Formats: sequence, C-alpha cells, structure tokens
Amino acid sequence: MPPAKKNEKKAQIKGVLFDWDGTLLDSFHADSSAYLAMFQEMGVTWGLEELSQHYSPNWYDVYRAAGLPEHHWNAADAAWRKHYSGFKPKLIPGARKVLTAVGRRYKLGLVTSGDRDRVLRQLREFRLTKSFHTRVCSGDTEHKKPHPGPLNFALQCIGLEPAHCVYVGDSPEDVQMAKSAHVRVIGVLGPFPTEKRLRAAKPDLLLDSIAELPAALKQLAS
Repeated sequence: MPPAKKNEKKAQIKGVLFDWDGTLLDSFHADSSAYLAMFQEMGVTWGLEELSQHYSPNWYDVYRAAGLPEHHWNAADAAWRKHYSGFKPKLIPGARKVLTAVGRRYKLGLVTSGDRDRVLRQLREFRLTKSFHTRVCSGDTEHKKPHPGPLNFALQCIGLEPAHCVYVGDSPEDVQMAKSAHVRVIGVLGPFPTEKRLRAAKPDLLLDSIAELPAALKQLAS
C-alpha cells in the first residue's frame, strides 16, 4: 500500500449535533435549584458544593453519588420535575444566532440527556423545533451519555457518517460519547460546573463561548 499523504484532507463537515443544557440552554440555575429542593425532600444533605463536584448529565450517576437508594429514584425524578417547572431558563447568549448561521451550511441535530417532554416543550417555546433535523432525548435509546448509543442513533436519523459530523457539548461525558462514536467534538464552556473535567477530556477544540462556533467549524475543517 502507498504511504498516507502527510497533508491528507479531513472529511468534509456535513452535520453539526448539539447538546442542549449548558450548551444552548442556560439552565444551570433551574437545574441545580431543582436538585437541591429535591434533595431536601428526599432527605439528602447535599448542597451546591457537593452537586457541583459530582454533577453529570446522567442524573442517575448523581443519585448514586448522593447515596440515594434506587427504589427512591422515581420519586426523585418526579420531585425534580416539579421544582424545575417553576423556572423558565433562557437560551445561552448568541445561541439562536449561531444556530441560524450554522444551519445555513450544515444539517443540525440535538443529542441530549434531557427528558423528552421537557426538551421538546422548550424547543417549541423558543421556536427552535424545526432548526434540528433530528432530536434524540433521554429514553430514546437504551443507554445514556457517555455511551455512544444516543449519538449513533442521531447519526442514523440524520443520515450522515461519523467522519462528516461534529458534536458540540459542555461536559466531559459529551466528549467521551463523541470520541466513542468517532465523531469530532468541540467543547464549549457554559454555566454548568464542568470546566475542569471538560478540559481534561481533551475535545478537539475548546471554546469560551458558543458564539465562537462558526469560526471553530471552519478551523476544524481546514
């Protein structure tokens, strides 16, 4: 076989898939407040410091870290949803403009650990439902992040190969999922307490703001 070319061109980017909470939606205050209220109801003595230390988009990992018995998880889910419903998170500044700009050039997808009913309701409220060719939420696949299953399913739905896509997220689980699915990954710093672990996960690029994404996609493709 001939040797590989040193400057072999990278696969063309055709699709960009996004995480939701913390990447496009500024939901940490709502999320953490709902957690703390739920913990109080369930008799868990955690505060914001413990939640920040153990935060994961897979909330069952949070429950395990908090020592919440599995037979209480359904009640914890219901309590979290009840308290979260009192908040109205806003989009991350610049997110709508970025989605509009990136959507002109690429197919867009959403891959989130968020509850489907909650996420789809928020997409309708922000009039973003039609921005995404596919929307994969918690419960749509057997496994949660960081397992590659949710992203693999989204790729099937959007009809693109991993080499032609980029995933954008704010947590180390996002990076691990994308790498396991052989998808290039861009990390973006957001409101959730994931910066240290996100940096350690080593995404292909790390952005200070979602507003930097259009330029970052050009850099990743060059």
